[in-house]
Amino acid sequence: MERSYYLLNPGELRRRDNTLQIISFSGEKRDIPIETVYDVYCFTDINFNADIMEFLGAKGICLHFFNYYEYYSGSFYAREKLVSGELLVRQVCHYVDLEKRNCLAKKFVSGSAGNILRNLKYYSNRGKVFDSEIKFIESELGKLDFCNQTNEIMGFEGNIRKKYYSAWTEIIDDKFSFVKRVKQPPDNEINTLISFLNSVTYAKILSEIYKTQLNPTISYLHEPSTKRFSLALDVSEIFKPLIVDRLIFSAINKQIITEDDFDQELGALTMRPATVKNLLKDFDLALSRTIFHRSLNREVSYRQLIRLELYKLIKHFLGDKEYSPFKIWW
Repeated sequence: MERSYYLLNPGELRRRDNTLQIISFSGEKRDIPIETVYDVYCFTDINFNADIMEFLGAKGICLHFFNYYEYYSGSFYAREKLVSGELLVRQVCHYVDLEKRNCLAKKFVSGSAGNILRNLKYYSNRGKVFDSEIKFIESELGKLDFCNQTNEIMGFEGNIRKKYYSAWTEIIDDKFSFVKRVKQPPDNEINTLISFLNSVTYAKILSEIYKTQLNPTISYLHEPSTKRFSLALDVSEIFKPLIVDRLIFSAINKQIITEDDFDQELGALTMRPATVKNLLKDFDLALSRTIFHRSLNREVSYRQLIRLELYKLIKHFLGDKEYSPFKIWW
């Protein structure tokens, strides 16, 4: 069974026959059969050479890098094997045609907002009061249909997120102070958790895109630009409420994460190594969680939900079926 591997201790990455070998600086060795590796995430100093990069590339394995502050810094995105000129042309056509682009951008926002509303209603059913937040978000969604510019659509997405974040202090029972979203650098524990888990989710979705014929640089809600795989940003908007936000709520409310899990240094709030390790373990467990898919009539994991979302986009581009964003139904 393929799985993700998270490298947290400094060391070296080598190829040993048909095995990925991890050697810590203390000399400890670990051999991992390459057939079990889905993707690799580096959160520490790792030495490697061209041989291991060629090995990973031949196997179609993405290698994602995070810096000292646990921010995503880049990926080794191997030469694509699943290429389709027809799909690429269709993706571009849906970007240059403003009506088609805005149609997709609105769907990403509506999918994200729908999942945000599901989270708020979940806690409303458990005694929290979010009537004003829910009413505001539903009102913004109603106005979305009349937007004709992508930047306006992005503005609605930002307004919805801002209102949603205003409810977080109530969801987490005032365990942490959280006034607004601050990214560079995060100014408190909640913003640190959001930035970290958003980055890991972005990298995970990029790995899933690599397994399809989609081009990751052509996006619709976020503006395509150099040095980023912006389609992963579009798709991540849909899955952050399910994966990132619910993980944060659970970790804080169950006191898995406390103020003692953070350090203030060099003008930034960082998580302690043990905290990062535990969060990644919970993140992996979340991706492995399964639900009964009503359309497929079988159990699927959260990671498979991401891949299914990409397949729906492919069908949309090829004109087989109009894209409908994933929305939480449980």
